[in-house]
Amino acid sequence: MKLIKHNEESNLPEKLAKPAVRALESAGISRLEQVAKLRESELLKLHGMGPKAIEQLRIALDAKGLSFAEES
Repeated sequence: MKLIKHNEESNLPEKLAKPAVRALESAGISRLEQVAKLRESELLKLHGMGPKAIEQLRIALDAKGLSFAEES
C-alpha cells in the first residue's frame, strides 16, 4: 500500500483510538473506502488495531453502506 499524503482528507471515525489511527495511517489507509477493501483479520494484524477499533470501523462502514471484505 502506498503511504497517504498528510493533506488527504480522512473520514475515519473521530473517536477511533490514536494507536488504531496510527496503525491505519502507517498502512496508507485514511478513508473508510480503503478499509472496506480489507478483511477484519488483515486489520487485526496491524500493531495498535484491536477488537474495539474493529467494532468502531464496522459501525462507520455500515453507516456508509460499506463493509469489510469477505473472509476467505
